[in-house]
Amino acid sequence: MSDQSTQKPDNLVAKSGLFKGMNPTMGIASMVMILGFVFFTIRDVEASSAIFASGKDFIIGSLDWFYVLVVNVALFFVIWLMISRFGHVKLGKDDDEPDFSTFSWICMLFSAGLGSGLIYWGVAEPMFHIQGSPFLDRAGIEPGSVGAAVSAVTITNFHWGFHGWALYVLVGLSLAYFSYRHGLPLTLRTALYPVLKERIYGPWGHLVDLIGVFGTIFGLATSLGLGVTPIAAGLEDLGWMANTQTNQLILVAVITCLGTASAASGVGKGVRILSEANVMASIGLLILFIILGPTAFLLGITISGFGDYLWTVIPMGFWINGEPENQWQSWWTIFYWGWWIAWCPFVGLFIARVSKGRTIKQFCYCVLLIPTSVVMLWMGVFGGAAAGVDLFYDAGVVEAVNNDYAAGVFQTVKGFGYTWLVYPITVLITVLLISWFVTSSDSGTLVMCTMLSMGDEHPPVKFRVFWGITAGVVAGVLMLAGGLSALQTASIVAGLPIAVILLFMIYGIVKSLHAEHPLPDVADKYELEFLNR
Repeated sequence: MSDQSTQKPDNLVAKSGLFKGMNPTMGIASMVMILGFVFFTIRDVEASSAIFASGKDFIIGSLDWFYVLVVNVALFFVIWLMISRFGHVKLGKDDDEPDFSTFSWICMLFSAGLGSGLIYWGVAEPMFHIQGSPFLDRAGIEPGSVGAAVSAVTITNFHWGFHGWALYVLVGLSLAYFSYRHGLPLTLRTALYPVLKERIYGPWGHLVDLIGVFGTIFGLATSLGLGVTPIAAGLEDLGWMANTQTNQLILVAVITCLGTASAASGVGKGVRILSEANVMASIGLLILFIILGPTAFLLGITISGFGDYLWTVIPMGFWINGEPENQWQSWWTIFYWGWWIAWCPFVGLFIARVSKGRTIKQFCYCVLLIPTSVVMLWMGVFGGAAAGVDLFYDAGVVEAVNNDYAAGVFQTVKGFGYTWLVYPITVLITVLLISWFVTSSDSGTLVMCTMLSMGDEHPPVKFRVFWGITAGVVAGVLMLAGGLSALQTASIVAGLPIAVILLFMIYGIVKSLHAEHPLPDVADKYELEFLNR
């Protein structure tokens, strides 16, 4: 990759006017795209939902094999990178040092990649799977049993584990490598430089970045819209406010304002501080569940689920349900793969943004193994606690989850039997839900602004404020119109072109690493050995 190829054209970012600091074409196109999508959705919610649903049905019915292929290729590629001869290569110049401490860096990985979803899905998903799954049927395990609880945690680990995080590693490493080592813009288009060359600065590059902006803005809006449900449920349990649509809109506005303020302060301040505080508080909540729950049972479930996952991760990863009448895989695994893929541009770019100066080996090991290990511990403890109080104390967690997935974690706390602790723990969970959503909001806002400003790591504050508020407004409008389900479906459909981009990313990284670090030819190798005798 020549020095000339890494020079960014001077006319990509406006030097004055309304769009100063941003690419005008990208800024206008993204606003038109967002307004057009929102208008199309709310103009006729039922019709738009039908269109999006048909697209989703086609993908999960006809292209499930492609999604399974992409996530497995990504995982095996990342494992190859971890043990390859390129592990010493820095994501930056050879003398660059990391911008953040290892602890701060790891905390920020969670702020974008996981966040609040762990808190309520840590209970909800295992309690769905404990009631039945193809894996229970194949093993002859009775639903609602201890064996079913182990299987439920194993499946949850699978959906939140290595495959999903490998996608984030792939995107984050690709963007960090080409941006910090070769001077290309920190945007999604950069990863396709080995394929598109200078065309990344033209319409093809704009299209790739617009796909990334689409996934980010609507992913944030969907998360805000769907995420206020558990927050509102917690506040209602506390007696602070009723769980009504009006109050949910108020919560969206509050979270949007907090997230926008954090994004405006930058990565080194608001995002880092919030991420570290969230991680510490979440560790405290995890310890409370271990102590107050059926400790021996949940730790046993955690260890068994961990072992089963490691033993079955490969066959589970390649399993494709061949029975059209059985929709379980479409509802769960394929939906998860589509969701992880759709979020790749957002999370991958944010991880790249905070990973300058790390080596490829450090990056792959930490981003793949640390979050996955924490996920398996978390899902085991939360899922084991919920299953334990339900199996032994008839706590009604399954019923609560079936009625409202967000209520499961609060019902589990009640099932511990310590009435005097229900209120403070509910407060802690609700505050954590809000705080994790704020970090997701500010991370997403920074990513959008970075792409629209052609890789500026410190985009103008006015754009951070504008796009942060825009995400909240989109969420609020679609909540009023009842269009969040259509939006969620559209985000999954958007994962299809991103999945294709991921395969080109792998080609680009391999090509560039071999070009930058070629193996010595045989003659040079023998000559070197002769001289060293």
